[in-house]
Amino acid sequence: MTDNPLLSSDRQPEDADAALRPKTLAEFVGQAAAKDNLRVFIESAKSRREAMDHVLFFGPPGLGKT
Repeated sequence: MTDNPLLSSDRQPEDADAALRPKTLAEFVGQAAAKDNLRVFIESAKSRREAMDHVLFFGPPGLGKT
C-alpha cells in the first residue's frame, strides 16, 4: 500500500463529508430566493444546450459557497 492518501483506496475521514453534502438543488436548505434564481439560470442553460454563464457566490467564510 501507499502512504499517500490521494493514491490509497482506503476510506479517508473526509469521505464521510460527501454523504452529508446536498446532491440536488432541492436538498439545499434556506436561501429560497437565491435557489429560485439559480434554478432559472440552470434550466435556461439546459434548454439552450449551452454552458451556464458564470456565477459568483460571495459572502463571509463558512456559509457554504463552494
